[in-house]
Amino acid sequence: MKHNNFSFLVGEGTKAIFKHGFMSFAAVCITVACLVIVTSFGLITYNIGLIVDDLQKENEVLICIDESYTEAEAKSVGSRINLIDNVADARFISREEALQTFVKEYDAVMYDGVTAETMRDQYIVTLEDNSKLQETIDALKQVPGVATIYSDPTVANAMSTIRNVLSIVSACIAAVLLIVSLIIISNTIKLAMFDRREEIAIMRMVGATNGFIRLPFVVEGFILGLLGAVCSFFLEWGLYEAIRGAIASSGQLSFLHVVSFSTVALPVALVCVVTGLLIGVVGSLMSIRKFLKV
Repeated sequence: MKHNNFSFLVGEGTKAIFKHGFMSFAAVCITVACLVIVTSFGLITYNIGLIVDDLQKENEVLICIDESYTEAEAKSVGSRINLIDNVADARFISREEALQTFVKEYDAVMYDGVTAETMRDQYIVTLEDNSKLQETIDALKQVPGVATIYSDPTVANAMSTIRNVLSIVSACIAAVLLIVSLIIISNTIKLAMFDRREEIAIMRMVGATNGFIRLPFVVEGFILGLLGAVCSFFLEWGLYEAIRGAIASSGQLSFLHVVSFSTVALPVALVCVVTGLLIGVVGSLMSIRKFLKV
């Protein structure tokens, strides 16, 4: 008997979707649009985060060793540098290598007469977290043998700022769009309930529980949310791969590394399904509260 009641209520919820076809279609479309925008911003933030990480690895600190140090002594300084917190790697550059780099970057007139003895042994240091650049530089200055440190904290701060701003913007846009989706689906369910207000009143008079009355509308919201989630996932997949292909084939943007959709497919699917169902079910529960208070 309970199974028959449950099947009846699920069937009623499914029928309501087709009965209010236009509003159901509008609700699904709005949900799809919101989820695509939310997941798109999330994927943009994720890829930019990876690009920022790559750029941070290139934002290196150059350390010049005291010119009175021999090469063996300069190499021993590296072990102390690597012990400092936030130092990911310290690559040794000998005087000869420093001279070769200098020759490649500047005209012959500028390096005429310059010898390896004129140069200094150097270290190129990569940091784990560029937001801690200044603290790391202060620690490096305390290492015996370190003469001069060259770095650009502006670049490191700009990278961290870009990441933080994108995260905040994505979160704000996601919140706004989720609210819009909730309102649209809630209004769709309200229309269905308004058409059945007399039937709901009769059910309440004969002793129907709130759960019995609520279930068809929750089912309707569930199905609408699920349809929106599935459609948004495949639409996002197509759009993402199209944009990724365009970036890869573009000579000017080929330096941007965009991960394949298969890498992020599972989290995107989870976000779409969970968010879609949340929008549908919560939207239904929001709309039915008013009618069940009577």
